[in-house]
Amino acid sequence: MAIKKTELYRSLWASCDELRGGMDASQYKDYVLTMLFVKYISDKAKSDQDFAIEIPDGASFEDMVNLIGNTEIGDKINKQVLNPIKEANGLNDFPDFNDESKLGKGKDLVETVSNLVRIFNDNSLDFSKNSAEGDDILGDAYEYLMRHFATESGKSKGQFYTPAEVSRILAKVIGITFNNATTQTTAYDPTCGSGSLLLKVANEAGKAITLYGQEKETTTANLAHMNMILHGAETAEIVADNTLTRPAYKEDDGSLKRFDYVVANPPFSLKSWSNGVNIESDEYNRFTLGVPPEKNGDYAFLLHILQSMKAKGKAAVVLPHGVLFRGNAEGEIRKNILKKGYIKGIIGLPANLFYGTGIPACIIVLDKENAEHRKGIFMMDASKGFLKDGNKNRLREQDLRKITDVFTQMQEVPKYSRMVPMSEIADAKNDYNLNIPRYIDTQENEDIQDLLAHLQGGIPVRDLEVMQTYWNAYPKLKHDLFSPLREGYVKLNVAVADIKSTIYNHPEFKAFNATLDRTYHDWLDGQMKIWETLAQHSNGKDLIAQMSESLLEAFENNTLVNGYDLYQYAMTYWQETMQDDVYSVSLDGWKAGNEWERTIIKGKKGKDGKPGKDKEVTGLAGVEGRMISPELLSQVYFKDLLNQIGTAQQSVENSQATMTEIEEEHTSTGSAQGEEGLFADLEKVNASEVAKLLKERTSTGSATAAVKEEIAVLKNYIAASEAIKKANAEIKTLQADLEKEVIAKYAKLTEADIKDLVLNHKWKAHLLTTLHHEQDKISQGLTQRINALAERYATTLASSQTELAAAETKVMAHLEKMGLVW
Repeated sequence: MAIKKTELYRSLWASCDELRGGMDASQYKDYVLTMLFVKYISDKAKSDQDFAIEIPDGASFEDMVNLIGNTEIGDKINKQVLNPIKEANGLNDFPDFNDESKLGKGKDLVETVSNLVRIFNDNSLDFSKNSAEGDDILGDAYEYLMRHFATESGKSKGQFYTPAEVSRILAKVIGITFNNATTQTTAYDPTCGSGSLLLKVANEAGKAITLYGQEKETTTANLAHMNMILHGAETAEIVADNTLTRPAYKEDDGSLKRFDYVVANPPFSLKSWSNGVNIESDEYNRFTLGVPPEKNGDYAFLLHILQSMKAKGKAAVVLPHGVLFRGNAEGEIRKNILKKGYIKGIIGLPANLFYGTGIPACIIVLDKENAEHRKGIFMMDASKGFLKDGNKNRLREQDLRKITDVFTQMQEVPKYSRMVPMSEIADAKNDYNLNIPRYIDTQENEDIQDLLAHLQGGIPVRDLEVMQTYWNAYPKLKHDLFSPLREGYVKLNVAVADIKSTIYNHPEFKAFNATLDRTYHDWLDGQMKIWETLAQHSNGKDLIAQMSESLLEAFENNTLVNGYDLYQYAMTYWQETMQDDVYSVSLDGWKAGNEWERTIIKGKKGKDGKPGKDKEVTGLAGVEGRMISPELLSQVYFKDLLNQIGTAQQSVENSQATMTEIEEEHTSTGSAQGEEGLFADLEKVNASEVAKLLKERTSTGSATAAVKEEIAVLKNYIAASEAIKKANAEIKTLQADLEKEVIAKYAKLTEADIKDLVLNHKWKAHLLTTLHHEQDKISQGLTQRINALAERYATTLASSQTELAAAETKVMAHLEKMGLVW
């Protein structure tokens, strides 16, 4: 059975991680990604006669495979494979595969390097086409590995990688699209790291773009160069050198080369930025707007970027929040940049997104086109939208999409975004300070305790006004639930116990849910028509783009349902399940639904270091379908067997409960009479011991009522035990029958059967549960809030005083009867 994409990535990472031993991930990544590079160019050269990379004879991945186990494998990979590839294509140095300090000595090095080659010598890892009609297995595998290497590399060594989600935002907010990218379009990253930002820009622009990057660290620059080739950007120029000291790209007159688009994630607050930089007479005129502090390079990079932009150039750069509000020299530079009108927008990001630091950062979007006429800056505070992922935060798909939608459309969203007039930024109060909280108040409304409502009763009208989104959908429900009590206060018209039923049974509530159902089902019906056309060579990425876009459109104007929440459900399901299914169909057609295999547990290594024997998992739990799980087959085709198994399992549970009840009642501590129970003398309470006790009781010949009662108890216990044995035997037989039926069914499934199972019973069924979750969230949110308000103000001061007086009277009456009061 062909391996799933997600399983392939996990397998790659697990295997690589297991081999690296004591080496830091930031170093080991160079070996793994070099192997990925050689595997890719070798596969690609087989299918593409015009491939831009030359592979000399004897320098392919297959030649690496032939070296497995060779005592000189490390040295021969260097000399026979990597060096010829480097010289033929003008690449930088590759990592040393014969480095004993990193890979071990003697046999250890041979085993480590041989195993690394074996990992990539996998039939599932075929890059000859690099995609299944748009499904970029290489790009996804690369991103997966890079993210894990960055995660494992620690705080100080993970800066080579900008999170893919952030890269995607930068590429989208600079405004480049397929439509406006020309053959002359250029993009530049002055601190390109592994090149991910440039590649995301290329994805947005299509192929009509030339990429330029510079990276200080030689090994990272080599990684970027490989990354460009891996992703089909063979013509990209990557230079290994210090951008601020020795910028690589210049015009004929010696000035900095200027680009259409610039993206960057420079090292935050670099202290050594000025080393080797002629600040006073910079030949590139980068400091005409001011000189950054000697020990902080944030504005040095920003000024370099501004000087590298064409007259209508656009840029997006990630910088720490401090650049928005720090004073002195930086404050003066910021003021001068703002007066030029170069800043188009600012996006505040969550803290702890980046691998080199935990501090919050922002994206500054620059645009020189019509800068002199710019009257405001579009600001966004997107700091609260993220997912906790281990020790880092990650932007969810819905966060990324919302950020890019709101920014590109310049939407003003309360507590999230607004266009801030330049006059407000420049006034005496703000004095060109760009700290986002000055302009966007993201504080949640405080849930105020109303003293007058506590004293006199009633629910404050202002609490209902906060819930206006509900009342927009249910205007009559509001009037049915509440009526005026006095100025500023209302009373609840129904008992607290009836709030839920009143809401759920209200015509407006039912009508809203019916409309919601209809909208979602209409969207699903449209998707079903598209899914039905899926076939071999289908484009998976186009499919999810259409699917997510149409979902957002369907719920764009919904009063209560947040379309971005539904979007996240869809994208999560795509990443976890659908993309593997679509990829399988794209590769092999719907026949992939017939495939299944047994789960194999790899044998553990023994003391001799050799792997143990693999073990096959028996039973239905050990059956894994490529697209269709055995559980799904069982639920659709074998409900009778499942029901029989469920009945037998219920019998086991009932009998077990009977035995537990008897044990608790007849132990010494649990006997009803407080005396030693029937089982007091037993070392263990089980069927065998109880049977012996029953034999003793029946052999005494005593026929007293007490003995008869004990015998009845013992027989009940044994009967329950026998019932469990019988039911378990039945379950075992039924499960074996179910396993045979399921396995046989895989082979008999027609294409129509497979489509029905995957599209209706798997995809559609799951996506419907996400709608139900949203409906529950709406109804529960409304019900719980009204309940909380009703209970909060249910007891007034007057009623409390009445209850207190009644309690005092009652206590005094008791005291009088006791003679304690006279």
